[in-house]
Amino acid sequence: MTRRTVLKGAGVGFGLWFVGALGGRPVALEAAAAPGVLPLLDAASVPQWVTPMLVPPAMPRAGRAVLRGGQNADVYDVAVRQVSQQVLPPPLPATTLWAYGPAAASGPRAATVFHAPSATIEARVGRPVRVTWRNELRSDTGAFLPHLLPVDPTLHWANPPGGVDGRDGRPTFSTTPPPYDGPVPVVTHVHGAAGVGDESDGYPEAWYLPDASDLPADHARVGTWYDFFRARAQALHGVEWAPGSATFQYPNDHRAATLWYHDHTLGMTRLNVYAGPAGFYLVRGGPEGDDAVLDSRTGAPAVLPGPAPRENDGFPSSKPYREIPIAIQDRTFLADGSLFYPDTRAFFDGTVGPYVPDGDVAPIWNPEFFGSTIMVNGATWPYLDVERRRYRLRLLNGCNSRFLVLDLSAVPGAELWQIGSEGGLLPAPVDLSGTQRGRLLLAPAERADVVLDLTATPEGSYVIRNLGPDEPFGGGEPDGDFDAADPATTGRVLQLRVGPARSPDLTTPPRFLRMPAVAPVVPSAVRRLALVEEMSTAPELAEDPPPVAALLGTVDGTGRWTTRAWADAVTENPAVGAAETWEIHNATADAHPIHVHETFFQVVDREPVVVDEEAATVTPAGGARPPEPNESGWKDTVVAYPGEVTRVRMRFGRAGQYVWHCHVVEHEDNEMMRPYRIGPEQPGQPPEHAH
Repeated sequence: MTRRTVLKGAGVGFGLWFVGALGGRPVALEAAAAPGVLPLLDAASVPQWVTPMLVPPAMPRAGRAVLRGGQNADVYDVAVRQVSQQVLPPPLPATTLWAYGPAAASGPRAATVFHAPSATIEARVGRPVRVTWRNELRSDTGAFLPHLLPVDPTLHWANPPGGVDGRDGRPTFSTTPPPYDGPVPVVTHVHGAAGVGDESDGYPEAWYLPDASDLPADHARVGTWYDFFRARAQALHGVEWAPGSATFQYPNDHRAATLWYHDHTLGMTRLNVYAGPAGFYLVRGGPEGDDAVLDSRTGAPAVLPGPAPRENDGFPSSKPYREIPIAIQDRTFLADGSLFYPDTRAFFDGTVGPYVPDGDVAPIWNPEFFGSTIMVNGATWPYLDVERRRYRLRLLNGCNSRFLVLDLSAVPGAELWQIGSEGGLLPAPVDLSGTQRGRLLLAPAERADVVLDLTATPEGSYVIRNLGPDEPFGGGEPDGDFDAADPATTGRVLQLRVGPARSPDLTTPPRFLRMPAVAPVVPSAVRRLALVEEMSTAPELAEDPPPVAALLGTVDGTGRWTTRAWADAVTENPAVGAAETWEIHNATADAHPIHVHETFFQVVDREPVVVDEEAATVTPAGGARPPEPNESGWKDTVVAYPGEVTRVRMRFGRAGQYVWHCHVVEHEDNEMMRPYRIGPEQPGQPPEHAH
């Protein structure tokens, strides 16, 4: 049995494990739980289809502003706080998690509007949005709150206890350390915000601690790049950053698109996102938005399903929404309703050391994590009341590691059409019911803008299923190339309760939608990159070495790759305005969703490669295939399959310091992320080796 197949037993068979007072290590359940040991909640015992699915409301604005130059902007003031939320159906306990919400909210209203996933920020093309993101992870008395989940301090991470000199580094230890339990750093990234300045992108080393009353004196309060970006924001936008906050500005000068926001702190993204805070950021309007879609039968403007939530709708609202953002995530819980995330590497594959510093295996970090339940818009296995009409769903895979294969084949008469991807509308609608048998692959962080046509569906209750695996995804088809998710738990997503249409459906059938064209990017340079897995070199583990990190790297003209760590000097440095093709060679056994900040890209093709691990080379083997039909538009996240080179082309428009990385966030947090720079170094920027 390989360590990858061990994952299926260690990561999904949750009924067999206890965690807690036994040193934090998973222990096979062979007897009654010892005192103080909390059992994991058996996913099969959680009732399904008893909770109505929440439709995230629109985030209330804090005001409006006139920017330098006279441009009007929408202003938001958003905090992240610790809250209690009924994720599991009653009478199961509520769950403590983190959520974004309007900073002005307090008392009973705060308990309502702070929710995970959080309210949707509504934006317009060409109208900037300014957001103050506040870290309010502190108690009612002002003391900092520790993390809800185990933080591995042996990674290359934010490392506040390292002080100013040791922050954003990989600390050294004389003995294996316990989890970090100090104040929590955060920094928010709007995923897909193309054209944003680097000071507002949520750079992983621009984190900040809460403005708490008891911050340890020896801790760094901000990341390496925070003060540089704070000064830059003041110079560019005339805004001051208060302690425990950052104010970011988004120009929204790209296509209408489905974006989302989440934390991006160095070495902690997997934990901060799993704790709850995330939300949609929808950009509407513009010459390539909904108003540009025509009805091919008449040439008149098409009618897309709606309405979506609006700012003054109230919450909860009784309006019948027909454009609905849906965030799909996986979570595991303890019996008391609290979130579970492994506090030992042994949970993943049984590796019990030697751990850092005696070996090269991080003691807590898990290479991937797969939750035992499916959570949709903040509730496990909810239901959604719908009518026999068309709905527009903006789907997000918000899982840490899990690839989803959504399957609507059990919904009779339903048609599923994809009309948009991460970067906006596709050039033509894609009939997923016809070409993909009603299936939709979504990698972590990918979004799909779809129309679900239920006009021919009989009244009744039907389940949207997940056929993706309960383990790392390597491509292929379910139940042929891999085992589909547990059909009783993680193989179920959402129940649709279909009732009669209460009014005529006047929307345009998707097959008649004429979409705005997508202009091709014409690149002038090619950049060759690599995805590589690093295995342990500890002699004790030589017989079956476990993975210790996933890395990015460069590929030279001979096909030889060189791995690059986060702390290495920038190697991807396109000029402002340059258009490039990036060839991403995957030499690992897994598929990786690759995300590039600041820009959207177009998928060119994929081609098999011959991987020689001993020589560290990749050689294209011919037989390139075009992108999938639903990859024909603009994207910000692409699946790079194992043993293939995936080619994307993009243009870089805004000078500054950004990142590109794998969006399996466990990979991202342990070296599968690299800084990249558009244009020259900026005067006064932190030195490259500061991290």
